[in-house]
Amino acid sequence: MRILDILKKEEIKIGLTAAEKSSCMAEMLDILIANRKLKAESKDIVLKELMAREELGSTGIGQGVAIPHTRTSEVTTHVACFGTSRIGVDFNSLDGDPVYLIFLLLSPKSVPQEKAGDSLKILSAVSRLLKDKFFRQAMRGAENPEQAYDILKEEDTGN
Repeated sequence: MRILDILKKEEIKIGLTAAEKSSCMAEMLDILIANRKLKAESKDIVLKELMAREELGSTGIGQGVAIPHTRTSEVTTHVACFGTSRIGVDFNSLDGDPVYLIFLLLSPKSVPQEKAGDSLKILSAVSRLLKDKFFRQAMRGAENPEQAYDILKEEDTGN
């Protein structure tokens, strides 16, 4: 499964304005709402689910990267949003550093058996890409969603 199977150019925001975890995720959920991937009335529910996941352990995995994710009944397919922050977001990351690249993933709670592993495949693909120093640098340097999308398209092989 490729990241771009679920992430569209319109779901990429360069220059998130939030400086803390909850506000950042709320800002990203607004992008999904604007793109009709999430209902507006679901925002508070999903934000609480994301924050509950954060209490289990930060999804700020280090090196300026966070991959907030949760399973929710508020979506029926995998939904994603990607954002960059110029100011850095306090995500309580494992290395203590601010986060500049955020990939948010919402997965449906109930999925057919043959699709049960898709969220893990997506998280694995995202993690694999974001571990690459040059990819991170390129994404941080992206000046607009189109440029970020093109970088992703070049690197997202689905392996």
